[in-house]
Amino acid sequence: MLSLRHFIYDLLIEKGLSDSAAKYLNMLALLLGLLLIAFIVDFITKRILWRFSSGVAKTTKTNFDDILISNKLPRNIAHIIPLIILIEFVPQVFADFAYTEDIIEKTLKIIAILLTLRIIKSVLHSIRDYLKTLQKYKDKPIDSYIQVVMIFAWILGVFSTLSILTGVTFLKFAFTLGTASAVILLIFKDTILGFVASIQVSINDMVRIGDWITFEKYGADGDVIEINLATVKVQNWDMTITTIPTYALISDSFKNWRGMKASGGRRIKRSVIIKVSTIKFLTAEDIEKLKKIQLVTKYLENKSKEISEYNTAHGADKTVLINGVNLTNFGVFRKYLQTYIENHSAINKNMTLMVRQLEPTSQGIPMEIYAFSKDQRWENYEFIIGDIFDHVLAAVKYFDLEIYELTLGNKV
Repeated sequence: MLSLRHFIYDLLIEKGLSDSAAKYLNMLALLLGLLLIAFIVDFITKRILWRFSSGVAKTTKTNFDDILISNKLPRNIAHIIPLIILIEFVPQVFADFAYTEDIIEKTLKIIAILLTLRIIKSVLHSIRDYLKTLQKYKDKPIDSYIQVVMIFAWILGVFSTLSILTGVTFLKFAFTLGTASAVILLIFKDTILGFVASIQVSINDMVRIGDWITFEKYGADGDVIEINLATVKVQNWDMTITTIPTYALISDSFKNWRGMKASGGRRIKRSVIIKVSTIKFLTAEDIEKLKKIQLVTKYLENKSKEISEYNTAHGADKTVLINGVNLTNFGVFRKYLQTYIENHSAINKNMTLMVRQLEPTSQGIPMEIYAFSKDQRWENYEFIIGDIFDHVLAAVKYFDLEIYELTLGNKV
């Protein structure tokens, strides 16, 4: 390059050009030649690396090398050789233009820093994508850790760039900025909080990708689709996306439904309100009528026998119905629902299952079904509840009970 530089310059002088014009034309000719060489080398290097990496990827069993290619690692590495050529020969091209040479050299060094960051990014993204293909890492906040490493890499890159521009050594520049650490901490406050939070979330296994969470403060109710350093993305059931700060997961209260999914059942907790005025003791005629309802036939037979024996033994005067022990339509209805739920095919029999009477209210007495459905899918879960309470609402009248409805002049 040195002999070529002098050859072109001397040739131009011989042609009668002035010294200044010869220098400029010489510099432009050398620059075009250098850029052409760099472009050709870059093209050839990319082709060689692409074919080599593709060949290796086809022969290996792991898909990691395929992921490296998809994240453009070979392509980014291919730029290294032409960049080294440019840095090496730029001083020769701009030998007569010291000021321009200094600017170009600094620019190329900054480009080298950016290229290094791109290579690091390609490697880290490949590691992230590969880990997400492994079952044990699918629900881990891999993005958070990748982002932390990239932040440190960018900080080093910015420090190196400023060091090149100012002419101050990297270590001296870093030590100088150390005195402004309070400002740096303030600037990166959210990032630091997010980093600490993501570590705590991961260690304590609070949230995984795929978990259904409910976060009322942020209006989130759906599946976690992404956990990164600063935010957690939740896809709500209406298909909207809610973004929650990562540190909010440890500073605020939210509900994670993972336990429900892992339990094998989804809770049903719903009640109907029975009008107090319709609750009554059952007469012998009432009991005989209710025995026709198959789910309580055996119960009524056994219970009637027990009650009759008890009342006889204690000399209860049954001319007044309240005396002694009696069945009520409300109690028999509760037993009917209990038996109905126990025999329902969609209910998980290995989990809590009961029908209970709640505290009376101004409207009446709530009768609550507390059970767990086998199917946890939302649409099927709602169908099961609808099926159960369709039956409950239709069954009430067979026990001479009424469900409270708010109407003008309604009496409990």
